[in-house]
Order: sequence, then C-alpha cells, then structure tokens
Amino acid sequence: MKIVTFGASNSKNSINKKLAIYAAHLFENANVEVLDLNDFQMPLFSVDLELEIGQHDVAKAFLAVIAMADVLVISMAEHNGNYSAAFKNIFDWSSRINGKVFQDKPMLLLATSPGARGGASVLEIAKTAFPRYGAYVKATFSLPSFDANFDIQKGIITNGEYDIKLKSLIGNFKS
Repeated sequence: MKIVTFGASNSKNSINKKLAIYAAHLFENANVEVLDLNDFQMPLFSVDLELEIGQHDVAKAFLAVIAMADVLVISMAEHNGNYSAAFKNIFDWSSRINGKVFQDKPMLLLATSPGARGGASVLEIAKTAFPRYGAYVKATFSLPSFDANFDIQKGIITNGEYDIKLKSLIGNFKS
C-alpha cells in the first residue's frame, strides 16, 4: 500500500508534518512517501496569472503524486482558524487542473497545534470541504497541546490515550 503524507504547512519544523509522518508509519505494510510543501512553491494563485501562464507544472506534479497514492494522510496546520497560505495556494492551483484534487483517495485527516483545541477549527473546515474535492475522509484525529503530547526526538505521541485512539482509527481504516 502506498501512502502519501504531508503536513499542510511550509514550516521547516512543522508539527503537523511530524504528526502526519508518525501516523502514516502506523499503517502495516505501507510504503510511505513524505511530501514537503516547500517542494511545491508557486506564485500566488490568481485567475489573471493563470490566464497568462496556464496550468502550473508544479501543481501538475503535486497531482501526479496524489494519483500514485492508495491512501492520503494529511495533517492540517491551523493559521488563524483556517488553512495555511502555503497549502491553500497549492490547493488552488491544483483544483484548477483537477477539481477532484484528492482523486477519490481514502484519507486520514489530522490536525495538531500547541493549543488545547489541537487545530479543531481547520480540521472541521477540511472535513467538510475536502469531500467536494474528491477526498474520501475515512477518519479524523486531533492532537491537542502538541508539545505536551508528542516527543519530537522520538517522533511519537507520548500521551497513551491519544496514541491508542489514533492507532485504533488506523486499525479500523480498512473497514
């Protein structure tokens, strides 16, 4: 099984990328490809720019990677209660090429933040919106208070309750 995973942030130290990598590696017999949104930088999307340059090759490359996935594991960074600008720009360019950006792939949708809500606002927005763009959201998971519940050095969730919940969601993912 091929899993494509990323944190929906361009931060070099993205906590959402760390959570996404951890979750993706919990799937049994999986080949995990980790994306870095910094590898998909494009100018800020506008219809005028699209008319001038056409479909961006970087967006085509992003969609090609999504096409190769059997499962998507995405952890949403929350910027002022919504998507990060970096993710939104990739999403906007990609959606102009293929309105089903996520190409009907099963998705584990995650979020985390340093705060107690764990990215709950952006997780809810994505959970509601992504199915319109070809995501089959099979499960969602929020990890609150990232610094208190995740060991960055070991790359694992340290809070047993949250770890069991995530592992249970992944265990039930096939059903």
